[in-house]
Amino acid sequence: METTESRADDASETPNNASDNPENASSDEDNTSPENTPHSPLLPPTAAPPPVSTASDDLLPDSTVQATGESVELPVPAPVNSDSGLPPPRKRRRRKKQFPEMISSADAVNGLRHKSGTRSTEDRDEYDDDNLSSRRRRRISSDLDVETLIAISVGFPVESLTEEEIEANVVKTIGGTEQSNYIVVRNHILALWRSNVNVWLTREHALHSIRVEHTNLVDSAYSFLLEHGYINFGLAAAVKAAKLNPLGGSSRGDVIIIGAGLSGLVAARQLIFLGFKVVVVEGRARPGGRVRTKKMSGGDCVAAADLGGSVLTGINGNPLGVLARQLGFPLHKVRDICPLYLPNGNTVNPEIDSKVEVSFNKLLDRVCKLRQSMMEEAKSIDLPLGTALEAFRHVYRVAEDPQEKMLLDWHLANLEYANATLMSNLSMVFWDQDDPFEMGGDHCFIPGGNERFIRALAENLPIFYNQTVKSIKYGSDGVLIHANGKEYHADMVLCTVPLGVLKKRSIEFIPDLPQRKKDAIERLGFGLLNKVAILFPYDFWGGEIDTFGHLSDKTSMRGEFFLFYSYSSVSGGPLLVALVAGEAAIGFEQMSPVESVNKVMDILKGIFNPKGIAVPEPLQAICTRWGQDQFSYGSYSYVGIGASGNDYDILAESIGNGRVFFAGEATNKLYPATMHGAFLSGLREAANMLRMDKKRAKSKSTLNDANKLVSGSENLT
Repeated sequence: METTESRADDASETPNNASDNPENASSDEDNTSPENTPHSPLLPPTAAPPPVSTASDDLLPDSTVQATGESVELPVPAPVNSDSGLPPPRKRRRRKKQFPEMISSADAVNGLRHKSGTRSTEDRDEYDDDNLSSRRRRRISSDLDVETLIAISVGFPVESLTEEEIEANVVKTIGGTEQSNYIVVRNHILALWRSNVNVWLTREHALHSIRVEHTNLVDSAYSFLLEHGYINFGLAAAVKAAKLNPLGGSSRGDVIIIGAGLSGLVAARQLIFLGFKVVVVEGRARPGGRVRTKKMSGGDCVAAADLGGSVLTGINGNPLGVLARQLGFPLHKVRDICPLYLPNGNTVNPEIDSKVEVSFNKLLDRVCKLRQSMMEEAKSIDLPLGTALEAFRHVYRVAEDPQEKMLLDWHLANLEYANATLMSNLSMVFWDQDDPFEMGGDHCFIPGGNERFIRALAENLPIFYNQTVKSIKYGSDGVLIHANGKEYHADMVLCTVPLGVLKKRSIEFIPDLPQRKKDAIERLGFGLLNKVAILFPYDFWGGEIDTFGHLSDKTSMRGEFFLFYSYSSVSGGPLLVALVAGEAAIGFEQMSPVESVNKVMDILKGIFNPKGIAVPEPLQAICTRWGQDQFSYGSYSYVGIGASGNDYDILAESIGNGRVFFAGEATNKLYPATMHGAFLSGLREAANMLRMDKKRAKSKSTLNDANKLVSGSENLT
């Protein structure tokens, strides 16, 4: 699974501004002053942390002011090109994030003082007059700011509760001082664990730095974070050992999980810890689903190729980054340098490249304005993103030169790669609805491939392979699963199959899915990305880059081998992976592997032979066919025309009065089409299943008590 790295910022200039013309590459809209620099996805437009009152002087002891171990991305002004004759250097831009206006957090820390920090009024006044006091307050304030940023990076809002927290009744009253104090405590506990993810954070440790009178807030926040998988998750030895003992020592219901992908595996581990009996059924002969690492070899060369999910798209707050730290996996940052080559093998002129990229982003800005005005006047109107972009391209006469048109097509192919579909299939209104939530930080490779995560997560889990599920029957007494002639009975089922499988109706639901969910399945798109992985006897392209691009002179084939990933630094061998996106990805599945590899080789020879670099014959090559895979029927989800982010939420809704639950990247509105989105959806549903099990047990207990009263009444009679 991949995610976009090239979504444009919202524009704010007026329609009649000269910069409305996307060809105007040196307009004010694209200057690099701090006012126009995109804000970090972790911060509000003020680009400043929330103010923290000095009333927090005694909230945390000196010993807790420490490095959290969590990278926090802060906004910095972009460098200004010293050569005024050239456009400013640009990277793939992300859309600006919109957050609600922040207010002072003075009330949030009012009354929360560490038990060791109580002093007489005289002592406190004297302390406040000392310079050490102001320094200590600044240190405490900074610590709280970092904790807030970590919470934001994980997905918590700045000053309000999540729907999950409200549902869990973490505070008695929504709003007010108790809620504010709870948020401070919750953020502190979260940051405590993130500072060392290799240990099991106990409730006692969490209590250590908060005054005893706020024990109830610690209890509430700790329980919520633990049950919902925000802390103490993963594969560190201490975490795995602690999770062998079910939470509370109680045994809960039976659960069947369909699918041993990332969401299914992490849900299984969490559910076992929560006290459930779990069985995983998987149609393939291996775990991992759309995360697959294939060992390639030839002669003395060996390499690990990620044929499915490959890039960790943003490391700040990313749970897969936590797993990498726990397992000691180094992260390799995907370097930004990406040279582009023309069909004849020549390097693209940097000035033309910069000009077209600016124009491309301006076209997206025009679309942002158009959809904003459309939504204000008629909220139900939608049209293809590709149609809108092409219309603006003609209006502003963008990329009329052949080379500029090829460059624009390359950027559009990159956008089709990010969304796994043609531009003509994307909703103009909601195609980028998840942008405000994307993870900050570097995009990274895992050396050795992402299947290292899968193997570790699948270890010691009860997984039954080669079990193709045919039907899910559910009712008031539980669920019945039919797979390969076998029956599996349980109290609940978690369905983690890809959206492509749901679209094909490969699994029969009895009774049928609610119309609301069927409509969401129909509206959301499930696209296609394919790859050609080639192992060579040596690295002839140079190890100083991780990517390079190739332009096509045919618009319909712009996505064919348009981007190459070099995995030499992480795979263990000289490995190149060529991507096939958009319309080309569909036709690719009808080509023979030999023809596909020959096309890739022709491109590589066209680029490197003129430079005097011989391209050796490949040792081994693999071509993916994700569209023909009966256990996925595609690569990852996208927002189709007429769909919206709400459809992800609908797909995530449980049915059958809490008997059938759904997880997977296509159920995660905030992080769709990503590996971490799938991972987080598994933890989300484990918490939902626990909540439903508790609710059902409470209802059963109430009914039993009522029956006892009735029985006692009859005996008295």
